[in-house]
Amino acid sequence: MNRKRIALVAHDSMKSDLIEWALYNKGTLKEHELYSTGTTGFLVEKELGVPVHKFKSGPLGGDQQLGARIVEGLIDILIFFWDPLNVQPHDPDVRALLRISVVYNIPTACNRSTADYLISSPLLKETYVPKRKFNPEEYQQRRNVQFLEQISSIKGDRD
Repeated sequence: MNRKRIALVAHDSMKSDLIEWALYNKGTLKEHELYSTGTTGFLVEKELGVPVHKFKSGPLGGDQQLGARIVEGLIDILIFFWDPLNVQPHDPDVRALLRISVVYNIPTACNRSTADYLISSPLLKETYVPKRKFNPEEYQQRRNVQFLEQISSIKGDRD
């Protein structure tokens, strides 16, 4: 079986839902490497009795740490039970994390139904390389060239 690196994240009002889901799926989750933000990671580790790589709490930069891992190709799946009805003090970080999961096309579940589909997918046991609409490295290279051209034209205008 191919071990996946699964990130588990939940806003405060959704932590009990995530823990309930994780307990139900403990048999599957324990076969994979688990990552999480602060308190959620502490709770998952305590309730499931499995090791969890813990980042800072979301509002203290944990969402950004997790996003960086996605960019580095070190997270395969994101399970994020977020609260759509309450504003979070770190909403920009939450949006950035969800955006980066879409940019890098990693499977992302934002509710229990989608998490159930992901965790029960036959692809969970196979090597899976997400297809991307665009290559982030090529995108960055194009942007670099565009900015160099802009700078060159500005410098040319002064001469």
